[in-house]
Amino acid sequence: MFGSAQRKLELPAGNEALPGRDQPMALPNRHFVHGRPIKPPFPVGSRTAVFGLGCFWGAEKCFWELEGVSTSAVGYVAGATPNPTYQEVCTGLTGHNEVVLVVYDPSVTTYSSLLGVFFESHDPTQGMRQGNDVGTQYRSGIYTFDEDQRSTAIDFKASYQSVLDEHGLGEITTEIIDAPRFYYAEEYHQQYLARNPAGYCGLGGTGINCPVPAR
Repeated sequence: MFGSAQRKLELPAGNEALPGRDQPMALPNRHFVHGRPIKPPFPVGSRTAVFGLGCFWGAEKCFWELEGVSTSAVGYVAGATPNPTYQEVCTGLTGHNEVVLVVYDPSVTTYSSLLGVFFESHDPTQGMRQGNDVGTQYRSGIYTFDEDQRSTAIDFKASYQSVLDEHGLGEITTEIIDAPRFYYAEEYHQQYLARNPAGYCGLGGTGINCPVPAR
């Protein structure tokens, strides 16, 4: 998880990306904390969200503890290499981001609530890094599943930018794109901070609340 100043800070061109493999990551379909499945099919009526906010160990813990979140998992998205390993992602030559998959009950919590947690749990102005973790895999990202999620994410980003501007902070670098294929990370990364309570977490927010935009 620990970043390196030597790590690639630009996404690889198509001909630079590692080839990957056809075989998906093998891992148990069970959440370490509550025992519910981390792979679909998910409960009827549930919705999914995907966020990248730095080291996915701490990112996942931000969400699995929330009321209305039925399950979570960590993985890789928005790269060019099929079924990447963690070691490959760390080279910067897959283009993937470390992300958390959040499955939630919209009758209990909302996508807007999740976005508030997302923006307040990291510093979205840091580009290809988060604190001491440096590299393309630590970029801020929101990966949306429909137009409503996309428009809500754009509104939140603009709203938070206005507040950050008032405090003299920089431009939000969060990418907002249609959700690409989610590749599950290795078993030992899943719910890492529950397995290792004293484990490393490099996430840190700006300390500034993210307002809910008027819609």
